[in-house]
Amino acid sequence: MNGVSSPVLGFTRIAVCDLDGTLVDSDAALAEAFLALGVAPSQITYGHVLSEECQRLGIAIEDYLAAYDSSKALPFPGVSQLIAQLDRWAICSNKHPDSGAAELARFDWSPDVALFADSFNGPKQLEPVLDALDVSPNDVVFLGDTDHDRQCAKNAGVTFALAGWNTRSNAQRNDVVLSHPLELLELLAD
Repeated sequence: MNGVSSPVLGFTRIAVCDLDGTLVDSDAALAEAFLALGVAPSQITYGHVLSEECQRLGIAIEDYLAAYDSSKALPFPGVSQLIAQLDRWAICSNKHPDSGAAELARFDWSPDVALFADSFNGPKQLEPVLDALDVSPNDVVFLGDTDHDRQCAKNAGVTFALAGWNTRSNAQRNDVVLSHPLELLELLAD
């Protein structure tokens, strides 16, 4: 297994990133679709597998996807600059594959691997991403914004970095908290 990325950029580790709430500020788009379907604002939460959340809220996933406007989800400031500097990277997301792929295409982002909710049996897991990249846990930094992301990294033995630019992120005592996306580059070079 080879964790060495571009010798030009000098990265020794690969970024694996969550999408919603980490790279993309999608809260408004996600909420608007639920609101359009009659879900009360107090019932809307983030970071879940869409099929499970739709079931919890009593709505059809097809109706949610029809109401979701991916054009309202935008990269957080600095994310596009980060992506432009990565030679190898991946997405590990609970997002539905249709909307996830549409957003990647719209932003012209081409990760080496992009695994969405349909790739996991339940919530996202890093092991399938590591397998697809053919790397070990030491070769990766997982960038996320939720408690589930933190646990996902811990379960796989992967270094976790918290996307501190998302105001919803909740730092824990031992987290590496990044205040700007470009700070990830330092972790990748370690």
